[in-house]
Amino acid sequence: MSQGKSTRKTVFVLNGPNLNLLGMREPEIYGYDTLDDIAGQLEDQAHELGLEVDIRQSNHEGHLVDWLHEAAADKALAVILNAGAFTHTSIALYDAISAIDVPVIEVHLSNPAAREEFRHKSLLAPVAKGTICGFGALSYQLALDATQKL
Repeated sequence: MSQGKSTRKTVFVLNGPNLNLLGMREPEIYGYDTLDDIAGQLEDQAHELGLEVDIRQSNHEGHLVDWLHEAAADKALAVILNAGAFTHTSIALYDAISAIDVPVIEVHLSNPAAREEFRHKSLLAPVAKGTICGFGALSYQLALDATQKL
């Protein structure tokens, strides 16, 4: 593989803690789509865009750090990251995003600014290429569209 921008056109879609419970956990906030539903929508969209998506979920911060490093090693086109609660607490994810040259798009199903005070500050936003939030499952699709402009 050549140096520089990915020729594989792979977008990593990384999901953090409790996102495995989508569809069951507080559907009035997060909606009724499961993570599998969102994955299917993204796979269809990626196919239309000529992209590949590598979709993963973990409740463990270190897995997300390792996957960010892997995205860089694989020269991924971009990372779409819904870090869940780690958004507000993880210096390790901040450092991992800072350390890689792959653009990271921060995604949230809900609008953190319209929720509890402790959710208002994202530690990741300053090192993310951009943030898309508040559009439910559509937030992921908007992020995947945005990868075409990077």
